[in-house]
Amino acid sequence: MRDFSADHRWLSMNTATLRGAGRLDAIIEACARHGIRAIAPWRDPVAAIGNERTAALVRTHGLELSGYCRGGMFPAVDAAGKEAALDDNRRAVDEAKTFGAACLVLVVGGLPGALAGTPQSKNLFAARNDVRDGIAATLDYARQVGMPLAIEPLHPMYAADRACVNTMEQALDLCDALDPERTGVLGVAVDVYHVWWDPKLEAQITRAGKERLLAFHVCDWLVPTRDLLEDRGMMGDGVIEIPKIRSWVEAAGFAGYSEVEIFSSRDWWKRPVDEVLLTCVERHRRAV
Repeated sequence: MRDFSADHRWLSMNTATLRGAGRLDAIIEACARHGIRAIAPWRDPVAAIGNERTAALVRTHGLELSGYCRGGMFPAVDAAGKEAALDDNRRAVDEAKTFGAACLVLVVGGLPGALAGTPQSKNLFAARNDVRDGIAATLDYARQVGMPLAIEPLHPMYAADRACVNTMEQALDLCDALDPERTGVLGVAVDVYHVWWDPKLEAQITRAGKERLLAFHVCDWLVPTRDLLEDRGMMGDGVIEIPKIRSWVEAAGFAGYSEVEIFSSRDWWKRPVDEVLLTCVERHRRAV
């Protein structure tokens, strides 16, 4: 396993961690000040400053993108909704390609309408069929432009509204069905917050192998957790054995960035951006 104790060369900042810092240009400038060499931006902050401005900042600071967030949200109750989702995912693929991202992360979606608070169906099996079909169609386009897709399984508490793919096993079953040749264009994003509890995790990481392991996200699970969406912990403050999980992904062939993704409306989003970044650097060396 790589030794992170001496520097933060392999630290990437998911820009959601720095949501309290304001616009994406300010976030990128802050990352550059702290010698961070990679980021993973979200589409809405990119849209706020524009693709050209984002691409220029990435070039100016010599940044890599460990991922781009996000595609997915495939399920819908009618053909028009499904086609709108596919159109949006093709745009996401194009954006990820423009910025040179390592992959487009897919948060696949749950029951139609549930994310907005008004579920239009209770049929989780139909939602999973929509996800399979949506990934298959998006994969056809992603292959054409050369943009890998990373399915991110989310914790089962999000099955209704955010993602009906909830384990590494489910995600890899989709990969094997849609990309049996393991071409490297379809894989998984391993986020420790979502998968740390899974008794099959080590075996499924081994199953994934180098070709399927496209992204690795870190934060921590706090006890108690005050909000299941926006109370993630800084690495080392919770109960996840992050180094053990990293040892598994690296043993399976992953050699990319450890991407810090912390949703924290009650804590880290309220702190000064330099404090957050200094803490991320220190914890990346000690707790990842």
